Amino acid sequence: MSDKHISSKFDADLILLSTRLLEMGGLVESQIALAMEVVNTFDLPLVERVLEGERRLNAMEIEIDEVVSNIIARRQPAARDLRLLMATSKCVANLERAGDEARKIAKRMRRIAMDGAARSINIAEIKVSGEMASQILRRALDAFARMDTVAAAQIVQDDEAIDNEFRVFVRKLVTHMMQDPRTIAIGLDYLFIAKAIERIGDHATNVAEFVIYVVKGTDVRHVAHVQLERDTMSS
Repeated sequence: MSDKHISSKFDADLILLSTRLLEMGGLVESQIALAMEVVNTFDLPLVERVLEGERRLNAMEIEIDEVVSNIIARRQPAARDLRLLMATSKCVANLERAGDEARKIAKRMRRIAMDGAARSINIAEIKVSGEMASQILRRALDAFARMDTVAAAQIVQDDEAIDNEFRVFVRKLVTHMMQDPRTIAIGLDYLFIAKAIERIGDHATNVAEFVIYVVKGTDVRHVAHVQLERDTMSS
């Protein structure tokens, strides 16, 4: 078998792996969207759809990890190719965890819906941060597909906005619960949801960091710092 043929087969394996990763990412995006729709509408039948999607995500994680292991065993890749395979495996783990956070949100909303005080709490920040988390995940997957380190470095910086929304919501929620102790239980449930959204943003940011690792073979913080310096000098 010629080296060219071996190389073309390896490229085909990597393309197939990338396609499966992006399919899994699309399913996670759908899971987050469904969970946030439950938050917005209290549409409880959607919870079962989220739980069904979680089972599919778990199966996809196992399948993709097996593909990665087989490629490494058969091709014995080195340098960037090996980094790509290892990063793909880690991205899959982060996507599964992001989907798990969506499941937690949906299940917690099922409990919240049973409380008559649920609609008395202003959850504007939760809705905003949920949309932010979805957008960051979408951008991170796009950056991974294109191996775009500039876009990835920007995502790492932008994740701070989700953290800010979380902090604002926590301060507001604490004040609300102090003023009306009857809402403490429901408030803690919403706090759990806000934290789950923050973690989704963290997992999306991890995906972006792996892009920089694959391309640069270096720590993301260095690249993000350099990019920030460039932005400052150009402004």
